[in-house]
Amino acid sequence: MDKTARQITKIAREVSKFTTRSLKAEGIGAAELDFIHVVRKNPGITQAGVRSVLGIDKGACARRAANLEQKGYLIRTPDPEDKRARRLSATAKAEALKQSKAAIEAEAYAWLLEEFSEAESEAFAGLLNRLYLRCKTESKAGFPHLNQRVNAPAGD
Repeated sequence: MDKTARQITKIAREVSKFTTRSLKAEGIGAAELDFIHVVRKNPGITQAGVRSVLGIDKGACARRAANLEQKGYLIRTPDPEDKRARRLSATAKAEALKQSKAAIEAEAYAWLLEEFSEAESEAFAGLLNRLYLRCKTESKAGFPHLNQRVNAPAGD
């Protein structure tokens, strides 16, 4: 039984809604933000690489890349190994957008924690960090324990 009732996911979803609405005022939608994130994390990635990560079709990827280049968030340069392909890189404007998103999220989480005493806030942050580190370690290892649980035969 899930004692958390997926509350971490639900809180993150609500903060994401707020962040998305705030960034929309800057002319950036959620799909564009995801696209920029992939490029920032993978400098020099091709559009085929972005499509693979995001699971979007070729046309949508090309339109999004062109739109983000026009807005000044991406630079497309020729791939020296494949003249048909373009390498994507994030601009300083994309890096600033990351800082803006992080600031919006930080403000939302700070607002949530205002209900807690300082001691409660510190204890919660410590527990949350333990969960995050456990999750990140599992992720880096390829999710062996979670895969085992999810793929275990019924009745185990």
